[in-house]
Amino acid sequence: MMLSRVADSMFWMSRYVERAENIARFVEVNLQLSLDLGDAMREQWGPLVAVTGDEALFQERYGEPQRESVMRFLTFDKSYPNSILACVAQARENARIVREKISTSMWEELNKFHLMLQDQAARPNWETSPHDLYAQIRRASQLFVGVTDGTMSHDEGWHFARLGRLIERADKTTRILDVRYFLLLPLVTDVGTPLDIVQWSALLRSASALDMYRARHGRLSPTRVAEFLLLDHVFPRAVLFCVDEAERSLRAITGAPPGRFTNRAEKRLGRLRSELDYTSIEDIFDEGLHEFIDRVQVRLNEVGTAIDEVLLDPSTQAPPFSHSQVQA
Repeated sequence: MMLSRVADSMFWMSRYVERAENIARFVEVNLQLSLDLGDAMREQWGPLVAVTGDEALFQERYGEPQRESVMRFLTFDKSYPNSILACVAQARENARIVREKISTSMWEELNKFHLMLQDQAARPNWETSPHDLYAQIRRASQLFVGVTDGTMSHDEGWHFARLGRLIERADKTTRILDVRYFLLLPLVTDVGTPLDIVQWSALLRSASALDMYRARHGRLSPTRVAEFLLLDHVFPRAVLFCVDEAERSLRAITGAPPGRFTNRAEKRLGRLRSELDYTSIEDIFDEGLHEFIDRVQVRLNEVGTAIDEVLLDPSTQAPPFSHSQVQA
């Protein structure tokens, strides 16, 4: 087993990059919705803050959520530990700690990502044309993941990085679905209209899921969208897929055989995977979508805590959406 300090940095390096990308996705899709829906988007910026769970902090600093203030808070607020700028800075710091364990290409791409954000933050007019910025952030994150998979040995360190990325991705998929599902529940008169289609398409686009959803299900349906993002076995941003693959990486780290567990992290992650594997969308709606998602988020936080305590450095353990190595 590698040193907990090294494992911790690998885990959080990857998790912070994934977090930055997901926040960029949320903002980018909201910007597109504001163009598509016009005045109907006036109340749509608050839910982006709700996704983070940091509404109280935002209100204390900025007041009521407006387009510019929400974008600044989520993108360039240095004092907010979950802003894109802060996440990439933390990812770079974790990469610096384990510089000898990662490839030169990974280090270079993360530095480019960091410098690009520093340059954009210094520009006073970034809010006037933000689409390119968020697309750059998304591409920089995806490039880092691709370089990691292509240039780093798929050993214990790689599995720690992958574990962090998958847990973060599962968490963000549940958050965006929870907030947007209730926000986008249409009036009866809107069902099947262009407005209804635009809104549900935006939800899928926020998870880069629109094309794969259409290939699988065709027509947009709120129930099928929820099922696809929660329970699909093969889509890489679906919660079940992320949890299943995270369990594979965790077992690769610990050496535990399938069907058995040797520590709390394996037990909690295996239980969550089993719950997702043996539920149906009908079961979820019988329980209540929000209640189900809330329970999954609690389980993911329990998994994160167990990984901190069993495999990483307990001194970096942190709370939900704001773990000091800030876990969401």
